[in-house]
Amino acid sequence: MINLNKRIQAFASLGKLLIEACDNSTKDIHKNSLLNKLEQSIINSSNYNGWFIENNVRYMLVSIGHSLNKSNLEKWIKPYKKELEHSKNSNIIGVVMAGNVPIVGFHDFLSILLSGNKILAKLSSDDNKLLPIIAELLIDIEPAFKEMIQFTDNRLANFDAIIATGSNNTSRYFEYYFGKYPNIIRKNRNSIALITGDETDDELLYLSKDIFMYYGLGCRNVSHIMIPEGYDMNNMLRIFSLNEEVVVNHKYFNNYEYNKAIYLVNSKKHFDTGNLLLTEDASYSSPVSVIHFSYYNKIKSISTLLEANSSEIQCIVTILNSIKDAVIPGHSQDPQLWDYADGVDTMQFLINI
Repeated sequence: MINLNKRIQAFASLGKLLIEACDNSTKDIHKNSLLNKLEQSIINSSNYNGWFIENNVRYMLVSIGHSLNKSNLEKWIKPYKKELEHSKNSNIIGVVMAGNVPIVGFHDFLSILLSGNKILAKLSSDDNKLLPIIAELLIDIEPAFKEMIQFTDNRLANFDAIIATGSNNTSRYFEYYFGKYPNIIRKNRNSIALITGDETDDELLYLSKDIFMYYGLGCRNVSHIMIPEGYDMNNMLRIFSLNEEVVVNHKYFNNYEYNKAIYLVNSKKHFDTGNLLLTEDASYSSPVSVIHFSYYNKIKSISTLLEANSSEIQCIVTILNSIKDAVIPGHSQDPQLWDYADGVDTMQFLINI
């Protein structure tokens, strides 16, 4: 088994390569054939998934790259370090990965390998190009990882534990087939924004990034906005309308046109910014190109509501410091390594198998 320090160093080196791969000023990138291979995959991503435009893929890779700096990795594993250093386990962890945003399964990939376990991954057909190349880069840095990484197109078999990410519907399937194994089974979650009325224009512009990045397809994308009663929405709507580039994508624009037509036919009250539809609805989940919103009158009451519905919420975007585990506008898509999906500590799960 690769010792812990070498595992940390390998991922720190991988992080630097991912940032380098996305740096347009780096002209000697083609000297590394694997980086060249990754570059071509980035450029061609939208050919196999129309949602995966080049800028979004690069954003994700750079975000991952920055998260993998050595100090971040050491801070993350500090609570588990003794267990990781003395663990002799090398279990095979089956992973069913989602494909809603680029390389969305990377954190599971990282957690399994950094914990000293082996990964057997079934990739989504929507996102099956990038992670295998990243794995090749990691193996090039530390060849011993080769025996610890396997991708399969077949049904998962011969594993010791399972991590599966999907919808509320697929989670029932996962629970039926994988319930007898140690498991993490993730369901639908959504992110919300809590507006106070004191946001600056820049903060609202950052919030629009939390809405539009990856076309709203990620669980960390804001899909519901909580607004104080009496709030004048005009300036917020104006700022959201500045994100004109999203409607260039025909898949997004088709969703926008479809939902707009439904609202018009049904005389459903809504705001239309030309690139986004906002309608009053209590649901935290909203269709692509649509944001739901609701009104509140007291922060205390909304805090109680958020706590009661925490199992449905991935993250909360707000300028309020009083909201537990909230992120400031513009940072919902840049989670730290210790920001676990669904609030389930993946590393502790892997250590305890």
